Amino acid sequence: MVLGAAGTLGWRLWRTDRRLRSADLTWRQEDAVRAGHRTLAEVDAMSGTEFEDLVAQLCRRDGCLEVRRVGGSGDNGADVVGRLPDGRTMVIQCKRYTPSSTIASRELRDLLGAQVHFRAEVAIFVTTTRFSRPSQAFALEHGILAVHRDHLGLWNNGASLTSLISVNGSGQGDGAHRKRWKKTYGG
Repeated sequence: MVLGAAGTLGWRLWRTDRRLRSADLTWRQEDAVRAGHRTLAEVDAMSGTEFEDLVAQLCRRDGCLEVRRVGGSGDNGADVVGRLPDGRTMVIQCKRYTPSSTIASRELRDLLGAQVHFRAEVAIFVTTTRFSRPSQAFALEHGILAVHRDHLGLWNNGASLTSLISVNGSGQGDGAHRKRWKKTYGG
């Protein structure tokens, strides 16, 4: 009977510890998201360098390793390099354009060159706008993670970078949808 009571007490203590650790981890993750959160309007007002720093910060928040900003003249087509949480090397191109602009395929071809130059396993293109249909098709065909404005908003609000891989190529909406959204929400 004493052994049963000690076992039950030990199990309850273990379960309480696991619950508290889980709650602490959740709180820390939510706090990190709040600390790094920017509205898309604030992101639109950033300089190119500030935007690259934000992308690097979001990568670090999501557990990416060896993340560093390399943007600027002579960056060989990369703005951020590092390793995903699973260890794969990544190269990121960041473009902060007006929301009404589109990314052309040639910019994605430049990223493929950077992927070869840096010997990266994963190429990621992050923008504050959307991709043209040909550029979106090019990204999907060549395995580039294309993070457009809608996905950037999700990532900035706490979605992990690796979770965006499963929704790559979706979510931009058509032109009529974008106009309605902008009229309604001003974004």
